[in-house]
Amino acid sequence: MNTYYKNIAAQIRKDIVMMHAKANSSHIGSAFSCVDLLVALYFDVIKTHSKNKKRVDEDKFILSKGHAVSALYATLAQKGVFSKNLLKRYCINGTRLPGHATRNAVKGLDVSTGSLGHGLSVGAGMALAAKHD
Repeated sequence: MNTYYKNIAAQIRKDIVMMHAKANSSHIGSAFSCVDLLVALYFDVIKTHSKNKKRVDEDKFILSKGHAVSALYATLAQKGVFSKNLLKRYCINGTRLPGHATRNAVKGLDVSTGSLGHGLSVGAGMALAAKHD
């Protein structure tokens, strides 16, 4: 990973620490463990259109371990999908950023997850459905 991506990953980890400290929540290790992968995907591979409405050529990402969603929120905010100020509301009652991935909570979350292992089967179903559309 080059310096540019390392700096992004470091900032995302700082955001994750802030989010978990403010919300007094757990699963920080799970969030930290996927930061490098999320940075590589969202800053080099995945096509997103952060300022536009959903488009058909936009890639989908399924976070199967939904309890690590703080890493995805911080990555999406760093990418400019939504304001970083929203991260301060992570896991607070009535927030748009709950502690498990929740479909349509923010742009970029297409699947609710929490139970481990559902991501693969949901992704296969989404791909099959898209093929028939």
